[in-house]
Amino acid sequence: MTASVTVVGASLAGVSTARALREQGFDGRLTVVGDEPHPPYDRPPLSKDYLAGTVERAELDLLTSADGALEVDWRLGCTAVGLDTAARAVLLEGGGRLVSDAVVIATGARARRLPGPTLAGVHTVRTVDDATALRAELVPGARLVLIGGGFIGAEIASTARALGVDVVVVEALATPLAGPLGTDIGRVCAGLHADNGVRLLTGVGVERVLGDGQVRAVRLVDGRELPADVVVVGIGATPCVGWLAGSGLAIDPVGGGVRTDAHCATDVAAVLAVGDCASPYRRYAGGALRLEHWTNALKQPATAAATLLGQPGVPSADHEVPYFWSDQYDSRLQFAGHRADGDQVEIVEGDVETRNFLAVYRRNSEPVAAFAMNRPRPFGRWRRDLASRATAPV
Repeated sequence: MTASVTVVGASLAGVSTARALREQGFDGRLTVVGDEPHPPYDRPPLSKDYLAGTVERAELDLLTSADGALEVDWRLGCTAVGLDTAARAVLLEGGGRLVSDAVVIATGARARRLPGPTLAGVHTVRTVDDATALRAELVPGARLVLIGGGFIGAEIASTARALGVDVVVVEALATPLAGPLGTDIGRVCAGLHADNGVRLLTGVGVERVLGDGQVRAVRLVDGRELPADVVVVGIGATPCVGWLAGSGLAIDPVGGGVRTDAHCATDVAAVLAVGDCASPYRRYAGGALRLEHWTNALKQPATAAATLLGQPGVPSADHEVPYFWSDQYDSRLQFAGHRADGDQVEIVEGDVETRNFLAVYRRNSEPVAAFAMNRPRPFGRWRRDLASRATAPV
């Protein structure tokens, strides 16, 4: 019988785990550990509305008055530094130990940084403190260089342009977003930058950031220097699993997350992992796949709670169709499914020239993913169709 659970991580996956446990009948001691001092908050607005100043800090809060009934012991501003799996003990910075019957790892991911010393004016955007610091420097006329043309970089570029900032985006790939979307659709998305007065430099890497205490420029590997008052590094994130060294938990060598089965269970009894830090087996991928999607962090914990409580009625996580969205330059981009190299993509509705269309990816003539720009209703139908295919018996 599980009488106590410790959840390590107090962002969306951690909060969703606490809610799922209570909703599924767990009435024991529930502790949530978070290394940030802030109450749990939503991250997607950090690169958009919050960065633009149109959403206040309080509007980011994930907890509502109803969550008081969860009866959670919140340990905020408290960093986990180790896990004793034999004792189910979470080791805390400063020497504390939290012992419980089960542990759910939900520590998320952290932004990658450039090597070398950090100069003033150089930012990443992963936390609310990151976004607050960046917002203060995005003043009209400022020169911003964004290193990385992925979704976060594109969202920040969009927000900065609306604030009157001069923006240059540097992307090492020949086509931004070619990884998740493929070259053809990635090229269409890249066009949004040009449409909105953003300079996009592709197929070139960054050698170093220049400055003496304060950033002044970004030097590219081809020798060019881009003057900069502000630099944002948007080159992805790495799962927060370093604190698990020596625990015996398996870490996926490809995705970097904690390896689990399709039901969020690790190879250690009563230790589970969810969200950005987990690499679960997913049937549609044919192996382990780590996702950094908001919907994954929201929904996957229900599977973890069911596994922990021995209630197999909740569908396992491998039935979830990956879904994410991005708001850029007044356009809504939505993607669902799992694209792979070699998939064929077809525009089935609308027109790419007007930036209003829906595309379907097919593998062996079967639809496996869909992408929409400013077409939410037809996209919703395709997303439901993909979900029905993913949950159909093999």
